[in-house]
Amino acid sequence: MKILALDSSGLVASVAVAEDETLIAEYSIQYKKNHSQTLLPMLEEIRRMVELDLGSVDAVALAAGPGSFTGLRIGSATAKGLGLALGLPLVEVPTLEGLAYNMYGAAGCICPIMDARRGQVYTGIYEFCPEGVEEKNPENRFLHSFKMKELHPRCAAALEEIAERLNELGHQVIFLGDGVPVYRDRLAELMQVSCCFAPAHMNRQRAASIAALGRIYFEEGKTVSADEHSPIYLRMSQAERERREKSGEGAPA
Repeated sequence: MKILALDSSGLVASVAVAEDETLIAEYSIQYKKNHSQTLLPMLEEIRRMVELDLGSVDAVALAAGPGSFTGLRIGSATAKGLGLALGLPLVEVPTLEGLAYNMYGAAGCICPIMDARRGQVYTGIYEFCPEGVEEKNPENRFLHSFKMKELHPRCAAALEEIAERLNELGHQVIFLGDGVPVYRDRLAELMQVSCCFAPAHMNRQRAASIAALGRIYFEEGKTVSADEHSPIYLRMSQAERERREKSGEGAPA
């Protein structure tokens, strides 16, 4: 199984190729350039460096949102184009699940937070639960694989709301995502349980995690056609809110 993965949902643009459980290549960049300037050149560089035959790819996995409206549209258009041109299914991986999967196997709650502006964050709460016995190690301790479980569904919410929910759960928490630098001091005030922040190599979107989850979801039959795919926004864009306000269609969501 060969997965081509894309993530342009946030500040980072990232492309990866994985075959079964092997990450063949990953290219990530967080810089001033727009994702429309970086995503396709990154894909082409990976294709060239690993001599990737696009015809050998089984599916395209993408970070489907929430996130930057512009970034999501760029990733969506790229994935759709590849799906249509190559006749491939798409695997939609919610951005927050992809972020949480960076912390595979970690204890406690995993809480990705992305700055949604307007006083809100895109967030969810996840944990990793041991699943099945794989083998015995020399110390006779069983080695498990882990399944990611959703404890609180992805949403756009005030930071206070998600902090209250985490405090109610009572477990230690790992925070990650581009909302951390924005809200770190406020989180320190709100949190009543032990918490920490993911290090730099784990705290942003990675196409490698999208590829890993994409393979799992593909095997579970969670695919869509290029025509069927649309990004997960969770909230209206500013342009759509302003249009509704001007047209008198009611208060925006």
